[in-house]
Amino acid sequence: MHAMLRTLSGLFLSHFLLLIFLVAAVKAQTTHYPPEGDQIPGPDCLNAAKPSVGQSKICTPEDYKAWLEDITHWRMEARIRAGYSDQEYERQELKWTQSSFMQPQMMVEDRYFYDPEAGRYTVDRYLDDLEKRYGGIDSVLVWPVYPNIGIDNRNQYDLVRAMPGGIAGVKQMVADFHRRGVKVFFPFMAWDQGTRDVGMADWEATAKEMAEVDADGINGDTLRGIPRAFRTASDSVGHPLALEPEHAFPSPFEALAWNNMAWGYWEYPNAPMVSAFKWLEPRHMLNVCDRWNHSKVDNLQYAFFNGVGYETWENIWGIWNQITPRDAEAVRRVANIERAMANLLVSAEWQPYAETEQTGIFASRWPLANTTLWTLVNRTQYDVEGRQLRLPVQAGMRYFDLWHGVELSPLTVDDHLLLSFAIEAHGYGAILATTSEPDSSLQKLMAQMKQLSARPLGSYSAEWIFAPQQMTPTTKTSPASVAPDGMVRIPAGEFSFQVNGIEIEGFNDVGVDVQYPWENSPRRNHLHQLRVDSFWMDRYPVTNAQFKKFLDAVHYHPKDDLNFLRDWQNGTYPAGWENKPVTWVSLEDARAYAAWAGKRLPHEWEWQYAAQGDDGRLYPWGNRWDEAVVPTPDKGRTLRGPDPVNAHPQGASAFGVEDLVGNVWQWTDEFSDEHTRAATLRGGSYYQPQGSVWYFPQAYRLDQHGKLLLMAPSKDRAGTLGFRCVQDVQ
Repeated sequence: MHAMLRTLSGLFLSHFLLLIFLVAAVKAQTTHYPPEGDQIPGPDCLNAAKPSVGQSKICTPEDYKAWLEDITHWRMEARIRAGYSDQEYERQELKWTQSSFMQPQMMVEDRYFYDPEAGRYTVDRYLDDLEKRYGGIDSVLVWPVYPNIGIDNRNQYDLVRAMPGGIAGVKQMVADFHRRGVKVFFPFMAWDQGTRDVGMADWEATAKEMAEVDADGINGDTLRGIPRAFRTASDSVGHPLALEPEHAFPSPFEALAWNNMAWGYWEYPNAPMVSAFKWLEPRHMLNVCDRWNHSKVDNLQYAFFNGVGYETWENIWGIWNQITPRDAEAVRRVANIERAMANLLVSAEWQPYAETEQTGIFASRWPLANTTLWTLVNRTQYDVEGRQLRLPVQAGMRYFDLWHGVELSPLTVDDHLLLSFAIEAHGYGAILATTSEPDSSLQKLMAQMKQLSARPLGSYSAEWIFAPQQMTPTTKTSPASVAPDGMVRIPAGEFSFQVNGIEIEGFNDVGVDVQYPWENSPRRNHLHQLRVDSFWMDRYPVTNAQFKKFLDAVHYHPKDDLNFLRDWQNGTYPAGWENKPVTWVSLEDARAYAAWAGKRLPHEWEWQYAAQGDDGRLYPWGNRWDEAVVPTPDKGRTLRGPDPVNAHPQGASAFGVEDLVGNVWQWTDEFSDEHTRAATLRGGSYYQPQGSVWYFPQAYRLDQHGKLLLMAPSKDRAGTLGFRCVQDVQ
């Protein structure tokens, strides 16, 4: 026993001394290029130059050699500091992450993904559109949460279960993606700690739900590395997940060992920077993300230079930012080459800034056995032709221009050869050198790229165009000459309709928020003078008792009934809730009630006019917030339920309409473009989840509205969302 202990002690001491030696060796050499984020700048000689001078030929071979030695030394040091192990990258069940190049974040509200009329997921339609426009995807991030999360206390797990068909429907949807060879991610929000308590650790809840729906990975929203507990939890349920944080890992990068993927929010100087994580671990997959930018040239060129992927995200929280035709075609061609060359793009011998012949052309070299790939980008505004690469002569080596789909005939000069080919302005190139005969997959790639490259990227439009919206028309009701029961007459008048969307993201760009019929584009801020005809408006929101009469009269039951009247039991509302506003009703449910009652839902400007009058006040009662005339906010993690509709008469508007603000949100108008439907909600609610700025924001002021993205009744219904009706005047 003592001998064994002495042996173990000796082994520990020898390993400890080796570690000290390595650290001492690292400290003895000063690293010049430690990245401050997740990018390593190129050689100083490039970054010191003025872009107008040209970038690639001002450096000497010695400059490149010193730079490469420096970042190689930094890699050794960083791995030691991180205690790096590559075992997660050796796992067969996660090897697919190393070729997941194109991945969009997809809003579940996208109209190409789900058809509410037919009540079914349309995965094939969604994927067919992407294949047609830019060549398809490798994985998809299915997004059912922000910006709607927080309208009530449903947490991120509840919102997955609220999708049409519940868990069974979601699982079948995931299977539809798998049938097309697409891996499926869902998001995880560490900040979601103000809604319903899930009752277990988040990593356990995530692992359990992802196993239920057979998802392949999670994206860590806002996270700089997903904690290792998620790896342990998913492994423990026998359903290992790929982990993909949104942001760069902090130094010393320990999380690289178990986060096989990540997004890259990068900077784009003219000389491409190197992905620090790809350099540390060539099998790590980055998806470059720049969601609000209209031009994707920088993103795609940097991705190609680094041998990584791109986040082909177009539906941004319901705001459509479509990839331009030129960029879409570039995505198609870049993806074709990356998918075909995926085994080379994880080469441990990757050499960024491989030597090129011409100014403004940058290359990465990817050697593997008897084959080498070069990925090249042209960072200039003009076509560059002629000599591009100078290489040593190698017997039996053949050279293929993958981008153009042709074999090259090199020019031999003394002990080296020259490869000549064209790279168009802001374009790409790919060269494969191999001693092997072209196999069927290479032949297929060459044929595809020859056909595609026959038309230059520059011939495709680079113009970005916003998606126009339409407001769903509303049919007038039968007019009433005398006051219907429970309604208040709102007089006709001139009204200055001014309202602002309170979306958290989107800045003030065209395409944000909604587009009213008199506007030529969607925008965040709206101002319009209009004539409002007289109409009748419900004094209060529709109550549970009133909705029960409707159900009893017509036996209404929606086709998509998930979450319908979720707080009722046995066909009726809870005792004492008869005078509370009905909630858990979709836009379709509310319209059905209104039609039965001979009414309709109000236009948003009618709702605002009834609440605001003609003096521009900020609240129905005046210009200062008064907490005494609205329900007490609920800041907990459970919904207590709204107040009775007549509980706060002091909050009435000048026209006598009550319960407008601070109790339940109220449905008004619906808007749609080709990809998204949304409704404007008014009044805000009593529920205020705490702990994050990312929850659905309140809109208590009369010059603000909420915008709820619409998918299907099951998901659109909410515990804080009701409605009131209007009727036209004779």
